[in-house]
Amino acid sequence: MKTTTILLAATCIGAAMLTVASAQAAKQTAAQMILGTSKAVCVNSHPSHAKLSSLVVGFSQSQGNQNPFRAEETRSLREAAHQVHAKRYIYTNAHSNEAKQVADVESMINQGAQALVIAPLNSTGLQPAFAQAVAKHIPIITIDRETAGTHCSDFLSFVGSDFYNQGVIDGRELAKATGGHAVIAEIQGAYGNSVETARTKGFAAAISKYPGMKVIAAQTGNWSTTDAQKVVSQILLAHPDVNAIYTQSDTMAYGAITALRDAGKKPGQVKIVTIDGTKQGVQDIVSGWIYADDETNPRFGPIAMHEIQNWLDGKPVPQKITIRDHLYTPANAKAALASGVPY
Repeated sequence: MKTTTILLAATCIGAAMLTVASAQAAKQTAAQMILGTSKAVCVNSHPSHAKLSSLVVGFSQSQGNQNPFRAEETRSLREAAHQVHAKRYIYTNAHSNEAKQVADVESMINQGAQALVIAPLNSTGLQPAFAQAVAKHIPIITIDRETAGTHCSDFLSFVGSDFYNQGVIDGRELAKATGGHAVIAEIQGAYGNSVETARTKGFAAAISKYPGMKVIAAQTGNWSTTDAQKVVSQILLAHPDVNAIYTQSDTMAYGAITALRDAGKKPGQVKIVTIDGTKQGVQDIVSGWIYADDETNPRFGPIAMHEIQNWLDGKPVPQKITIRDHLYTPANAKAALASGVPY
């Protein structure tokens, strides 16, 4: 992985300018958003040099936009397509249905899509859609979650966060918050998902260095606020000595906080570390409920459009691109909210 070091200009605007700040974040160049790229690349041996302004571009979203991450991801792709003046932009949402996502991609192809961006729902299942795209030489960029397939044929590149390192970072932050002594409840994402697997392994690796930190219970919260609330409530009944919680998404952190309130806990009494970096998650740092929140950056649009254009021009496209994330803590949460960066 080679690292791209870039200084980002600080933006200081009021909280009332959140919408403007989000738009500004989306307009950053692809290079500014990239933390690192793989050495392995894909190169189009027959470049058309077509411009995206002459093409029909499609985006397959996997989950509903009531999730702040998905909403910002959807907005980023829509704005990026607008910024490159795509001839036409097609959007679909599978609403957490794998079969529908396959049908959505096939539908976009039938509607004339000439380039695709896909946010896979699961780590498998998209092969029929990939096959149709390959048959028509349609380049695909996958984002957020890795999925089965062959680079340079089924799809060009995966763009996403370093999910393993997110788990490592949260483990280190929890060790800092608890002085290395913690009885931990771990609320994991949906099983069978590459993101959950990586975040689980990274967290385990980080806390293994602290003999005083033990995971007393680990259960899935299915990325759901309601499920996480139920799970944490049950864990607190069985293990009232829990003093730390690791949730693999902000949506599950919200449920954990509700369960803690219901159990009579006060802010900061049980240290929470989580992943996503939503506006609400960062606000919960300010209010004392969350100790650290490692962002999962959803602003994939500029990178995806940039790499599709590179493919069309015969330039190398990295098979894996790691997007730059923020880490929010009590030291920077208020400033982050004022900047409007959290989504």
